[in-house]
Amino acid sequence: MEISQVISLQKKFFKTQQTKNIEFRTLQLEKLRDIIINNEELLFSAIYKDFGKSKFDTFTTEISFILNDIKYYLKNLKSLSKPKKVRTNFTNLFGKSRIYSEPLGNILVIGAWNYPYQLSLSPIIAAIAAGNCCILKPSEIAENTMHTMAKLINENFPPDYLYVYEGGIEETTQLLIHKFDKIFFTGSSHVGKIVYKAAAENLTPVTLELGGKSPTIITQHANLEVAARRIVWGKYLNAGQTCVAPDYLLVEESVQEKFLEILVKYIKEFDYQANSEHYTKIINHKNFLRLTTLIDKNKLIFGGNYDEEQLYIQPTVLSNINWNDEIMKEEIFGPLLPVISFANFNTTLDNILDKDKPLAAYLFSDNQDEKESFLDKISFGGGCINDVVMHLGNENLPFGGVGNSGMGSYHGKFGFETFSHQKSVLEKATWGEPKIKYPPYSEKKFNWIRKLF
Repeated sequence: MEISQVISLQKKFFKTQQTKNIEFRTLQLEKLRDIIINNEELLFSAIYKDFGKSKFDTFTTEISFILNDIKYYLKNLKSLSKPKKVRTNFTNLFGKSRIYSEPLGNILVIGAWNYPYQLSLSPIIAAIAAGNCCILKPSEIAENTMHTMAKLINENFPPDYLYVYEGGIEETTQLLIHKFDKIFFTGSSHVGKIVYKAAAENLTPVTLELGGKSPTIITQHANLEVAARRIVWGKYLNAGQTCVAPDYLLVEESVQEKFLEILVKYIKEFDYQANSEHYTKIINHKNFLRLTTLIDKNKLIFGGNYDEEQLYIQPTVLSNINWNDEIMKEEIFGPLLPVISFANFNTTLDNILDKDKPLAAYLFSDNQDEKESFLDKISFGGGCINDVVMHLGNENLPFGGVGNSGMGSYHGKFGFETFSHQKSVLEKATWGEPKIKYPPYSEKKFNWIRKLF
């Protein structure tokens, strides 16, 4: 089916007002939930072909997120959709003020390849809950998961409501020519700028979930065992192909040697071998080659081995890194972990401030002053103190970037609001209205207006 035809059908269907019905939205969410549950094995198989990703990792980092999103909206849809009463000010006395959440209309979601199910379907679920019609363009880089999502959705939903459009750059470019009521994009800053520019031609609002170099600070006041264990898990999850993974470490000089010993201990303990059940391959040769060129053999603390045929890169730690090294010039998005030592905590915060605002930032410390300085000084999308990545698992926290790492947010009620318009309505009584605002004006009226305002 031609994409222009699908867009036309969706615009026509949205005008029927059916998607605004709460029962209709509930039925679509339940239907999608059942499709995912009944086709888990198909979803597992497809992502294994793309990544070598295990059922355990696929469920915990992809499918569980999607099912929890659906569960959240099924539980909270009525309260989220209910008009919100707000205070009516003095000049509008004898009136009622409400905010109505109404669907934006026709939505385009452009998904990412690194978590192809979660980063495609979670925004779709929020858009459905808010009452919209949607087109999903998954990333063609994770080809098998793209085909699987297209099969499951296009065979079970009418194209005038929900449709998956397959293809690559050419197809995405075609989509961006059309006018949507909202575009939601997850991916690189480079492509995000292209999407933003195309959306501007139609004055289409955009949510951009991008990335950046997310710093992780370990001070002398940190629990080093806990820090190392949690960082190793968060960094090498999905072979480092996670937008909120710790991109680089900043370790206080006095504890660096001890900390690195513990870090390597956990990498060995977690046993990240090629074809492991808990370690994925690099998505393609292009990314594999980009990553291997960043490995400086002279700065290796651990790892550095790789196998091009299997697209395997061993978890790697690099020390004696400085801010001008090649690995510090772009988001790594792989299992390479550079370590920079520091002597002064506040100077380190200033160094982070000199860089683009990251999608995530992490601090390991039990010192209250350090925690407060970190939160006060550093602007970032979201993050943790004494953990990494796990803030994504709380639907009560918005997930999104700031500055170069993105704009807008979603998850939980924030996703519902992202795909809704907040319509303000003042309903006035038809009695008891003073005549002061109506002509003819006088000095007496003017003096009263001064007092009132």
